[in-house]
Amino acid sequence: MGKFITFEGGDGSGKTTQLLRTVDWLKSQGQDVLQTFEPGDSPLGKEIRPLLLSGEHVPVPAAELLLFLADRAQHVETVIKPALETGKWVVCDRYTDSTLAYQLAGRALQDTPQLRDMLKWAECGCEPDVTIWLDLSVEDAAIRMASRQAGGEAANRLDEEKTSFHQAVYQAFDSIQKDNSQRVKRIDARQSIEDVQADIQAVLQNL
Repeated sequence: MGKFITFEGGDGSGKTTQLLRTVDWLKSQGQDVLQTFEPGDSPLGKEIRPLLLSGEHVPVPAAELLLFLADRAQHVETVIKPALETGKWVVCDRYTDSTLAYQLAGRALQDTPQLRDMLKWAECGCEPDVTIWLDLSVEDAAIRMASRQAGGEAANRLDEEKTSFHQAVYQAFDSIQKDNSQRVKRIDARQSIEDVQADIQAVLQNL
């Protein structure tokens, strides 16, 4: 079996930049790597992603959660598991921790054992070996996002949520890391791109 690595963090934390650098580094170390993302990186997921992010039809919180879980189950069974079974390292942009942070905490859905069971069920038995959390405050993230949008990058529906939503998401990620410190590794995203990448590589060397 290969290794399953997930990247988490708020928008503006540098998650995509660091994921791409990590994939390149792993390949340079001789690993066979599959880079993937959620939502939308399966044929069915490509149909689900616009429903979640375009803003044309805004789902109620319960529907939003269920759409993310449907995307995940399809993604795991058709993309992630087959790659792991061939020995590949799978590096995924967002996974269950994002659902906990955005859909449960951000949307203020009641965090019940039943919902936790649903999230675990949608993973189809596929839990990350390591999760990289790029820790950046909501205030610093907002500055970065404003700069990116000024440069022409389009925001999606979740990017445009109120500050209180993003604060709830941040606090949820912080709690997830504290409760799962063996799996979830906190990386200070205020550092330079090079220093953040060095910290990530130090974590992954242990695998």
